[in-house]
Order: sequence, then structure tokens, then C-alpha cells
Amino acid sequence: MSLPPDASTTPPSPEAFERARQLFVAGLEMLAGGRIEEAEQSFAASLELLPDRVSTLVNLAAVRVRLGRPAEALEAAERVLRIEPRNADAWFHGAEALAQGGRLEEALKAFGNAATLNKAAMPWYRHGQVLQDLERDDEALQSYEHAIAADPAFAPAWTNKGNILRERSRLAEAAEAFRQAIAHGGANELNDYYLAAVSSGGTQATATAPDAYVEGLFDAYANGFERHVVDVLGYRAHEVLAGEITRLAPGRWFDSVLDLGCGTGLCSERLKTCSGSMIGVDLSSQMLQKAEATGNYATLVHQDIGSFLQATDTRHDLVMAGDVFIYVGDLAAVFAGVQRVTLPGGLFCFSLEVAQQDKGVEFELQPTLRFAHSESYARRMAAEHGFEVVRMLYTPLRRDQRNAIDGLFVFLRKTAA
Repeated sequence: MSLPPDASTTPPSPEAFERARQLFVAGLEMLAGGRIEEAEQSFAASLELLPDRVSTLVNLAAVRVRLGRPAEALEAAERVLRIEPRNADAWFHGAEALAQGGRLEEALKAFGNAATLNKAAMPWYRHGQVLQDLERDDEALQSYEHAIAADPAFAPAWTNKGNILRERSRLAEAAEAFRQAIAHGGANELNDYYLAAVSSGGTQATATAPDAYVEGLFDAYANGFERHVVDVLGYRAHEVLAGEITRLAPGRWFDSVLDLGCGTGLCSERLKTCSGSMIGVDLSSQMLQKAEATGNYATLVHQDIGSFLQATDTRHDLVMAGDVFIYVGDLAAVFAGVQRVTLPGGLFCFSLEVAQQDKGVEFELQPTLRFAHSESYARRMAAEHGFEVVRMLYTPLRRDQRNAIDGLFVFLRKTAA
């Protein structure tokens, strides 16, 4: 962060001082009430009367960060630092502005200054998050340790520490971190999910991934999704599903196709020549924007697949789900919903990540935060919900840390009513 030159000041009149104070107080009230734009206007008006009032500049920087205007937020923070170089709040809001503007290395230094001056958890926590954005997780772990040392009850630092430990297969330590997060106020479905993923003996502790986890993951992933999963991870579930569907039903025209967890529309590209109307459903609005750009879908629905299957009146002769059930453990409700919306003789085709056979479980939540399922479970679900097995195919889904992830592709047909 660079510092601007000294601003010239003129002592305000008592009337101007009082009016500036009133505008500042009004801005605080607006901020507390969530009226961010009005608060920004009130702080700016106050500064016209008292240009160098530090408290007003600090709040102005904060609201401009919240409004997504990093350059203006940074300017306000730098004005504070010209007056008070050791103002921890100004360093923090300036760091937020730098991070928002993509200047991560500079943001890292500014968060470090704020943490040194403030001795609080939040600057260290954000320091760690920026390090993770820079793919420097070992250093980020140290930042989260600093945050916890500053405030042992700061649950978000425990959560992020736990996830780094989870990714390093330090599962016992990760589990303790998630327990600490829950104990200190982070008792929410995300920490419960993370804890279940790393806890031994908890193979069926949770039935599905939280919507907030899936939606947040793929909203953040949308822009680089296809390049990363296809080119880097070698993802090919869409190719296998579409290729086998056309081989199993050569020349068949599907009047209505339901693409569950459609993502960016990878499956649709390979089935559009044999399909009429195609409906895509996904939790991620960002992924749906990518799917819409393909032009392959008649309808796109922003909803979780379970709720959609319960509510829709449309019937389909092909339902598919490529790499979707890695976020759903118990598939009973999904099968019941698909059975309801599939026409007699219609196909239900999907991929699964394969559970380790020696564990003898039907499905399990893995430390990767993905569910794996057994073939026997898929067969049981099919039999109980009126589907016959057409084919099952074992082939890799993708790579993970250079290791092939075993996949099971399941092709079912709904029996006649």
C-alpha cells in the first residue's frame, strides 16, 4: 500500500463539526441496519466537512469494500495511514481492498501488518485465506494457528485448519479441529459434514453433502471448471455416460432428457443430436450460466435435485447424473424421485465413485468430502425402485493427486408399470 501526500486541512467551524458528527453517527446507524450504500454516502458527506477524521475514513474504507469498490476503499485506508501509520483497522480494510482487487501479495503484507498491530484473530485468519488463495497451505496453517492463539474461540480458524489437515491425511488432528470449531460456535452443517468425513467408524454418519457446501464449491469453480476437470484431472464421466447410452440404445430418440447436476452442460453436448427437450438441474447458479451458454437446454433449474424430483410434473425417457452422487450418500430418495419422473422403458444412467470393497459398506463419506458407493448398493436401489440393470461398467472417473479414481457407471431401465 502506498501512502498519499499530506492533505491540507482547515479548522472546521463548530457548526460544521456538529454536522459532520451527525452524519457520521447516521452512517453508523445505517451500517448497523444493513443500508450500506446510504452509509457510504453519509460517511462521504461527513468527510467533506471533516476531511481527516480517522474514524470516518476507516468506516468509509470498510463500506466501500463491502460495496465491491476496492480502489476507492484503498484510497480511504491510505488516507488514514498517512495520518496514523499504525492504525490496524486501516491496514485491515486496505488489505481487504487489495485482496478484492486481486493484488494478493500486497494484501498478504497488509494483513500481516494488521495482525501484528491488532493481536486479534481476524487479521491472521484472512492472512491464512490469502495464503490458501496463493496455494501456500503450509504457511496458511501457521496463520490459522496464530489466529487460534489470539482467540481460541474463533471457530472459522479451527475449520480452515481442519480442512488443511484433512487434505494432508492428518485425520485425527483434523477431527479435533472440527470438534473445536463446533464447540466454539461453529455448530453448523458444514463442520458436521467435515467431521463426519474424517471420523473413523462414521461411514454413514451423514446422508448427503450440505447444499451450502456444494453450491459454494461449484459457484467458485465455474469459470475454470471444464479446463481443470477435463484437461488437468482427466475427467471423462460425461464421455462414458453419453457413449454408452448411444451404444445401448442405437438410433433411439429421447423426447425428454433430465440432466441432474448438469454443471456446465458437458453431457448435453454429446446427447443433443439424439434428444428433443433437455432439462438441466443444478445447485450452482454460476454453473447454470455456463450451461445456458451451450444452447442445449430447453429449461435450466436452480434447485437441489431431491427437491426438484419431488416437485416436477414433467416425465422423461432419459435421466442421467454424471459425477453427481459423490455428493449424495443415501440414494433412496433420489431413486424414488427418478422412478416417479421416468417413463416406463426410460433409462436412468449415472456414475458412482467406488467404495472400497473390503469395508463391506453400501456408501461412505470419504476424507475427500466425496461419497463412494458399492455395486451391491446400486443393485439394491435399482431392484427396490422398479429398475432393471442394463449394464454396469467399471472405469476411472478422473485423477486425484495423480491417482486414478475408480468409477462405476450404471445403466438402468425402468420396468413397465
